[in-house]
Amino acid sequence: MFKVISEFVDGFETLNRIGPCVSIFGSARTKPDHEYYKLTVDVAKRLTKEGYGIISGGGPGIMEAANKGAYEAGGISVGLNINVPNEQSDNPYIDNDKSLDFRYFFVRKVMFVKYAQAFVAMPGGFGTLDELFEVLTLIQTKTIKKVPVVLVGTDYWAGIIEWIKETVFAEFGNVSPEDIRLLPVMDDAEQIIQYIHNFYHIDHIEELKPNYGL
Repeated sequence: MFKVISEFVDGFETLNRIGPCVSIFGSARTKPDHEYYKLTVDVAKRLTKEGYGIISGGGPGIMEAANKGAYEAGGISVGLNINVPNEQSDNPYIDNDKSLDFRYFFVRKVMFVKYAQAFVAMPGGFGTLDELFEVLTLIQTKTIKKVPVVLVGTDYWAGIIEWIKETVFAEFGNVSPEDIRLLPVMDDAEQIIQYIHNFYHIDHIEELKPNYGL
C-alpha cells in the first residue's frame, strides 16, 4: 500500500506544474525508420510549438519518437516508464526532472490521464489498446471531462473501428453513436493539431486544467 501511495505522491509532485500536455500512446517496437515513428516526431514537434508538453510511456519506439519531437522543439518532455522485467528503459529525450519510473500500471495510467488535455493513439499493441480504452471508458462514464482523442493511421485502425461499428454497436448495441464519435481516425499531422485546437476553441492553452478528480 505504501509503495502505491509513494508512486502517486512522486507523480503528483513531479507533474503538478507542467502545464497543458498531450499524452501520446504507441508501440515500443516501432523502429526509427518507420513512417509512424517519423510521423510521431512531427506531431509532437507541432504540438510543442502550439504550447503543449508531451507525455509518453518513456520507452523506445513511438514513445521515444514522442519525446524526441518535444525535445527537438524545446518543449516539455515527460516520460512515464514502467518497470517490466527484460523490457524498456528510459529513452534519452525525456527531461531529466520529468522522468518517472513506475511499478504499477494503474498508477502510471492515472498520470497519463490526469495531466493530459488530449490523447493521440499511434499504432501499438496490447499496452496501447489498454491505455486507449481506459481513456475512452473514463470519458464514456463521465469520470473525466470529455477531451479530444485521436487515432492515427487509417490503415492500422480501420479494422477495429469497423468491428466497433458493425458488431459492438449495430449488432449488439453495447455502445452508443456518441461513443463511436469519440474515435476520429486521422493520418495527417496538421489535421491532428487542428482538431485538438478546434476542440478547445481557445488561444491561450495555459488556461487548461488537469483532468481527473484527484
